[in-house]
Amino acid sequence: MSGSTIRSALFVPGSRPERFSKALAAGADVVIVDFEDAVEESLKRQARDNLVAFLQTETQASVWVRINAPEHSEHAADIAFCQQQSGVAGVLLPKAESGAQVAAVAVIDKPIWPIIESARGILKLAEIAAGQCVQRLAFGALDYGLDLNLKIDSPSAQFVLDQARVDLLLHSRESKLLAPLDGVYPSIDDFEGLHEAICHAYDMGFAGAMCIHPKQISVIHRAMAPTAEMMAWAQRVVDASTHGRGAFQIDGQMVDAPVLIRAQRILATAPINPNAHR
Repeated sequence: MSGSTIRSALFVPGSRPERFSKALAAGADVVIVDFEDAVEESLKRQARDNLVAFLQTETQASVWVRINAPEHSEHAADIAFCQQQSGVAGVLLPKAESGAQVAAVAVIDKPIWPIIESARGILKLAEIAAGQCVQRLAFGALDYGLDLNLKIDSPSAQFVLDQARVDLLLHSRESKLLAPLDGVYPSIDDFEGLHEAICHAYDMGFAGAMCIHPKQISVIHRAMAPTAEMMAWAQRVVDASTHGRGAFQIDGQMVDAPVLIRAQRILATAPINPNAHR
């Protein structure tokens, strides 16, 4: 999976090294070894030791790391670790709230995904998105909702969360970043709810989502796969465009350059499994 095509990013706790190989084999586009929220305070340093031991054994493995937040005592050590380990492909910066925080991580000279999880992070998006080594933004909706005291499952909360998502999209576009990733869906066995949430974020323009359990990966991928009807429409549009006409009609709809580009993008996302659908 190329760096630009990330649909699913699976977290695995850095304190559970027995799960590292399983996570890499689970089918996610990216595996994120978590040094932050999933690791208790007493095991923060052990998480780094666990990952270095794994990378020394599995020399072809490539993972991302969510380091501890800028205010945490292990933050600087996490940065130094990620800089030194060739098996660490990039870093997720949690609770990103300033360009200076991004600059402190950029010494690793690897891609950075700042996670926007607070009102301050939203208000500082311009400088965060413009930071050196920033490849894409990610949205921590649960922490953002907590920061703003939202009733997280209410329509009103969804409205506020979507406003933040739009901000991430706009600043990603302005800074020429890859499309952002949505936050985790906390109900592991609620596949219907996860499917709806992923369709919602994907339809808004998000590239994919972070997730917390391997069972969520296939649901995310199915939600993002174009339907058979969409694929057939896109193929008809692209086939008709080969005749060299400017604007033309397909199924009673005018097709010009933007519509053709959309059709080409749909075909580019064709699933490996031809029977996959939303």
